Amino acid sequence: MRIVYAGTPEFAVPPLAALLASRHELVGVLTQPDRPAGRGRKLAVGAVKEFAVRHGLPIEQPRTLRTPEGRAALAAWQPDLLVVVAYGLILPSEALAIPRLGCLNIHGSLLPRWRGAAPIQRAMMEGDPVAGVSVISLAERMDAGMMYAEEPLAVGPSQTAGELHDALSALGPDLMAAVLHAWSRGTVQARSQDESLATRARKLSKMDAWVDLTMPADHVRARINGLNPWPGCGISVAGTPLIVRRCEPAPEAAPGAPGTLRMDGTLCCGSGAVRLLEVQAAGGRVIPFGAWSRGARLEGEPMVTSAPPAREP
Repeated sequence: MRIVYAGTPEFAVPPLAALLASRHELVGVLTQPDRPAGRGRKLAVGAVKEFAVRHGLPIEQPRTLRTPEGRAALAAWQPDLLVVVAYGLILPSEALAIPRLGCLNIHGSLLPRWRGAAPIQRAMMEGDPVAGVSVISLAERMDAGMMYAEEPLAVGPSQTAGELHDALSALGPDLMAAVLHAWSRGTVQARSQDESLATRARKLSKMDAWVDLTMPADHVRARINGLNPWPGCGISVAGTPLIVRRCEPAPEAAPGAPGTLRMDGTLCCGSGAVRLLEVQAAGGRVIPFGAWSRGARLEGEPMVTSAPPAREP
């Protein structure tokens, strides 16, 4: 089949590499325009564009697909199929109608749970024991298309959202290859999603960078690990700001008031406790909690607080 690929971040690179190595003809790549990033506001190139340039693939970066001009390249490539993975732009009905056989999407959740921009992080932050990848058809409603395949993956107790992201990204190529094989043979099967089970994975912001320590330990652990690598979970230890990057369950810990921090990194919650594993001071690098606590010369059992950041004016 003649395939056009649409994607932007690192999550979308492994499926693109698999398509390039397949027997299908990869005729073009759509990716988001380069955007300013960092303190210097220099234009940043997405991971998909870097891969496409390195392999000499035709690239187009329209700002929108809502106009005929924005859809011109897609139409000119005359694809049989459009494969979309974390593209980041809305595809209107006029764009969805261009590929002869339709459009496939690889999504980082077990749909219909976690439709939207941050499915991996939201699954972790809510303590889902199992995450996964789905291959669906594209529809005008976000992530609401027909289901073709899914692959579950258990979430580890100290796994971070970044690690889960990489693991799910690695599942995408084989799952997509199986669907494409069935599609090309006319044997692909689809089922509709159960709308009553749909949840929304809204985009993360800096306002998410906190945790309610009066909640049970499982909730605290899931939120801390789900906020890694961005935006991180901000706390204050006896008035010193700190970002917690990773923690694990501490089922053997003695009970204590929520926010009590012990020298071994045990942090008491509303019920139960977690153990802090990795932290980051302002402007510093990520280090083990023990190394940080020795440098901070903590005494006794200091109190930890965490609150939503102040909204920017």
